[in-house]
Amino acid sequence: MRPDDARVMASIALDVARAAGELALRGHRQPKRVEHKAHEEIVTEFDIEAERLIRGALARTTPDIPVVAEEEGGQGAGVVWYVDPIDGTVNYSRGHPFWAVSVGLVEHGVPVAGAVVAPSLGLAWHGWVGGRALRNGDGCHVSGTDDLRDAMLATGFPYDRRTSQDNNFSQFLALKRVALGVRRCGSAAIDLCLVADGTYDGYWEMKLRPWDIAAGAALVLAASGQVTAYDGAPLDLLRGEIVASNGRIHERLLQVRREASGP
Repeated sequence: MRPDDARVMASIALDVARAAGELALRGHRQPKRVEHKAHEEIVTEFDIEAERLIRGALARTTPDIPVVAEEEGGQGAGVVWYVDPIDGTVNYSRGHPFWAVSVGLVEHGVPVAGAVVAPSLGLAWHGWVGGRALRNGDGCHVSGTDDLRDAMLATGFPYDRRTSQDNNFSQFLALKRVALGVRRCGSAAIDLCLVADGTYDGYWEMKLRPWDIAAGAALVLAASGQVTAYDGAPLDLLRGEIVASNGRIHERLLQVRREASGP
């Protein structure tokens, strides 16, 4: 996709994410239905309503591009929209401000454009690969930190952490000992955007879905950052794992995480 086309798609993503964010914000810190899905995940009526709003808007603006979203699924190949109507639903359900609407465009598995809107924080990021990333309309860039000891990192933990040994605990402890700090805010989309705008220097997480990270990964790339799989291979959204960074600390971040994982 040409950068000019990706720029248009990023603008579309921002518009629909903002509209869905306004809808979801009406339910924030208000009584709502909370239902349990598979794997201990939860959903509210606002997740469903926001997703339907996004689907309708994208059907009108980009009718030839399929939508794959968290609540109602979907499938597609080639150019695809990946949508998370509320990333951080647990936070949202409890009135916590760290949640966001994530709308990302992927071409043949590669993130190319996206927008993440966090209404409770008053923040909106959008950008396109080959162009630039913006935070609230101002250009943003990954950080210049080049030593993991000075790095602020972020991560998350999977829903099956109670029962699975593959739960990120050992990696968290190892990097907590090395880095300046490690944060866990509960929204992969926001974590990635905070790498893109230089707030965080790196982020890693496992057992994610494509809609969790498609937009945020595009923003990190647009901000001149780096995204890979855990082994350093190119990012594969279907593998569910990601390491994102400013590029300067990437290899060291991969190394410490790998050593902590054991054989």
